[in-house]
Amino acid sequence: MQQTLTPHVYWAQRHEDIYLRVELIDAQNLDISVHDNVLRFRAQGHGARGENDYEFSLPFLNAVKTEVSHRSTQRQVNITVRKQLSGWWDRLTLQEKKPLFLAPDFDRWMDESDAEMELREKEEKKIRLNMKSRLPEDSFITLKKGFLFTYNLVQFLGFSWIFVNMTVRLFILGQDSLYDTFYTISDVMFFCQILASVEVLNAMFGVVKTAVVPAFIQVVGRNFILFIIFGSLDEMHNKAVVFFVFYLWSSIEMFRYPFYMLGCIDTEWKTITWLRYTIWIPLYPLGVLAEAVAVVQSISVFDQSRLFSIPLPKALGLGSSVSFSYVLYIYLPLMVIGLLINVRHLYKQRRKRFRTKKRKSN
Repeated sequence: MQQTLTPHVYWAQRHEDIYLRVELIDAQNLDISVHDNVLRFRAQGHGARGENDYEFSLPFLNAVKTEVSHRSTQRQVNITVRKQLSGWWDRLTLQEKKPLFLAPDFDRWMDESDAEMELREKEEKKIRLNMKSRLPEDSFITLKKGFLFTYNLVQFLGFSWIFVNMTVRLFILGQDSLYDTFYTISDVMFFCQILASVEVLNAMFGVVKTAVVPAFIQVVGRNFILFIIFGSLDEMHNKAVVFFVFYLWSSIEMFRYPFYMLGCIDTEWKTITWLRYTIWIPLYPLGVLAEAVAVVQSISVFDQSRLFSIPLPKALGLGSSVSFSYVLYIYLPLMVIGLLINVRHLYKQRRKRFRTKKRKSN
């Protein structure tokens, strides 16, 4: 019968782990476990006494976790045991006298100060890696905020110029300024409304957290009025309705874009916030009403000019084309539907914003 022997065991520690190296060549049938802070080892292999069964037990000085990791190589078995609490032990075993088979592993040995330095280096390395992993995300957020801030600033300056220019001209020229608004303002308004298409793309691709449909309705609706109703018909250029449409649009945007611009730099002015979520209540319906008046005034012009008329097949016998004004008759009720959708969206935003603020103040 083979005699059970004890292998040579070498140990070292860190603040969180115990490392054991068991000198056993070609170890097989490994049985390693920890119960009640005692590690028990049993295996077959070639040790100091040749091929035999080897076993030992180590009662640890302090509490350790029951999970044990080990890796067997051709020459030895490496065991790692995690301490229950991070700290430095004065010795490995519960008894003061060290077992005869146990010796320090000088290849991995460190004193407490060296181990603390190694621990600090690991923590610093982990911090550096975390910072590097966060860098692309932080850079993207910074780039996105910079883009949105610039966009809102440009739009704010554009609509502010429109509003101030129209206000000054109204005070100086009186009613005469109502009839030449298109000639003096349209270039800047074209620029601002073309640029506003970015808002739809921002909503579609998640650059900003907002509903796509309300943004699409507003941008497409305004551009339809600006480019189709005003831009394509010379007869509409000197209409007073142009003044009211442009003035109402710019009045709303004078407060909307500064609100978003300040949000990009995590700043809030309560007055701007209140105006952004309140000024639309009278101005937005009035703006849609002015747009509807412009559509109605343009119907007769489209009938006479046949601009954008829709060609029909001769086989139908209904004439050569259908006036674009029929499209406008369909567009008018769509404007009402779009108004209801956007008013509902804006009302929900306003209620959510001020309800949240009220809860925070309580």
